[in-house]
Amino acid sequence: MYHLFVCTCMHCSFNFMCSCLAPGNKFSLFILSCCRLCPGWKNFMIEFGKYEIQTWYSSPYPQEYARLPKLYLCEFCLKYMKSKNILLRHSKKCGWFHPPANEIYRRNDLSVFEVDGNVSKIYCQNLCLLAKLFLDHKTLYYDVEPFLFYVLTKNDEKGCHLVGYFSKEKLCQQKYNVSCIMIMPQYQRQGFGRFLIDFSYLLSRREGQAGSPEKPLSDLGRLSYLAYWKSVILEYLNCHHEKQISIKGMSRATGMCPHDIATTLQQHSMIDKREDRSVNLVKKFLKYQDKTVTFST
Repeated sequence: MYHLFVCTCMHCSFNFMCSCLAPGNKFSLFILSCCRLCPGWKNFMIEFGKYEIQTWYSSPYPQEYARLPKLYLCEFCLKYMKSKNILLRHSKKCGWFHPPANEIYRRNDLSVFEVDGNVSKIYCQNLCLLAKLFLDHKTLYYDVEPFLFYVLTKNDEKGCHLVGYFSKEKLCQQKYNVSCIMIMPQYQRQGFGRFLIDFSYLLSRREGQAGSPEKPLSDLGRLSYLAYWKSVILEYLNCHHEKQISIKGMSRATGMCPHDIATTLQQHSMIDKREDRSVNLVKKFLKYQDKTVTFST
């Protein structure tokens, strides 16, 4: 059994995305002792597959479950239970080994399943309740019908293990391509968050329209997206050798909305405004620094 202990509540100065802390490790014990002094700490655990995970936030599970110090979840159907014995009995008859949906992507041991909230309502509700344990501002729990859920799994001979997911509205006037995104703590800092962000833009490009995550972003979400946008912009610039680049053209190629492109260029001080009102890329961001790139809308 692996043990994960994480505290990222608003009261705690030890703000870790994920810490895989081994029992007996002095640093682990130090972090735990500091977190337990924090007023936002709640000693609530979940058992999920081979992991025992300390949750970060509360989630609106039914009252008789929310009061328990530990919940037991089936890692395949996401049903929540009160005891280990109930989980063991459930596991013998569950019959689920992957999310209840079509597999739309597979590479090596990774798969993505597109789950319709209207078709697999209980699974998606359970997924949202689980996600709320690790997301501060999540508000969608039960009204899942208008959403699609793109569930990332890591696969072995036992089944498809939940890594994370993102959701998006089926019909969204604002053209948001992500409503909510979550990576399970045991899989964080392994590139899976970037993978899901990239996958959301792949879907946007296939739909022929630019996309953007739902606003406002959390502080952590904003940092993650700015880093992703910057890397995509630099990759685009170093693969295109024109002296004048259109932000609209970049948007069509990347799936990013023009506003997000402009925001990223400004936030990372990547552009230099000249007296003639032209906007040039700062040369240190170019692979070939003898080139001048001017932006146009």
